[in-house]
Amino acid sequence: MKSLSLYMSCLVLLFVVLLAGCQVKPQPIAYGEVNCAHCQMTVSDNRYGAEMINDKGKPFYFDSAECLALYLDQNPDQAVKAAYVLVTDFTKPGELMVARSASFIQSKELPSPMGMYLTAVADEATATKMQQQVGGRLLNWEQAMTAVKNNEKPE
Repeated sequence: MKSLSLYMSCLVLLFVVLLAGCQVKPQPIAYGEVNCAHCQMTVSDNRYGAEMINDKGKPFYFDSAECLALYLDQNPDQAVKAAYVLVTDFTKPGELMVARSASFIQSKELPSPMGMYLTAVADEATATKMQQQVGGRLLNWEQAMTAVKNNEKPE
């Protein structure tokens, strides 16, 4: 009887461990070690990295918000199924945030890795202050995606 109880306890523990390992959650970007899922460049600048986690928990890394936007535009099924769409807060290198809640500054004074000059900031007040200092325009995620799709760059 004790062996059956021990067996059941081990089985329950194994099930809990396996279930915990299958959680869909953001993963830290291994800067300098992973390639962009869109352009295949090494993701190296921790002020501009981005990430998409699909519905199965697989992470896709990007070297910039513009590569993420292009990937989602070219893979609409992935965009619909994505569990997370994240960009890096420029003011907190390496810290990911939900792209839809970010403010984007598009300014020649802030060159991003792929040349679209998109910089994500978590706090709208901080983004406004930065935009007043460097010029350019403020965008939300949908506007940033449209700008990337239309290849709109600041003058």
